[in-house]
Amino acid sequence: MKKEEKKEEKSQRKQDKKADLDKEKEKKGDEKKTEEVKNKEKLPEKEVEVVKGEEEKKELTPKKKEKGLWGVLHIYSSNNNTILHVTDITGSETISIKSGGQIVRSQREESSPYAAMQAAIRIAGEIKDKGVKGVHIKVRAPGGHNGPRYPGKGAQAAIRAISRSGILIGKIEDVTPIPYGGCRPKGGRRGRRV
Repeated sequence: MKKEEKKEEKSQRKQDKKADLDKEKEKKGDEKKTEEVKNKEKLPEKEVEVVKGEEEKKELTPKKKEKGLWGVLHIYSSNNNTILHVTDITGSETISIKSGGQIVRSQREESSPYAAMQAAIRIAGEIKDKGVKGVHIKVRAPGGHNGPRYPGKGAQAAIRAISRSGILIGKIEDVTPIPYGGCRPKGGRRGRRV
């Protein structure tokens, strides 16, 4: 009889231990769940507060446009070189500058369309990294009272390369300096005798 009682006691102890372990596990699980629930409850409240604050700000301030700066691309294209210069919209701060002379080695190729195209590709990558999404283009030839009034071969190639690179193009304008009755052109009264 004693042996049977001992066996029963042992089996009951085992069952009690299992029950205690199960209860502890449930408690831990409940604690975890309650912590998770508390955290979940806390997060939406914060989000709601932030959203409310944002709504108030939106009502007070005008809506902001999409991020992305606009710049001005100054293209100076002569028979000797092509210079690409990107500034901010006011024209006072330089963002990037490249020229045909930085691309090719020989001087006679500085003004070529290839050099201008490569310079434009490089400048496009550089200004994209700096957050510029679009540019207005100002094309300039040497001009003046003695220089040619038409830009060199590199200007068109540079504009094409910029448009293919994915940068938006606003307006394209010619800013060649033209004299209006300024200095007297060389050659004398009867012009240059050939």
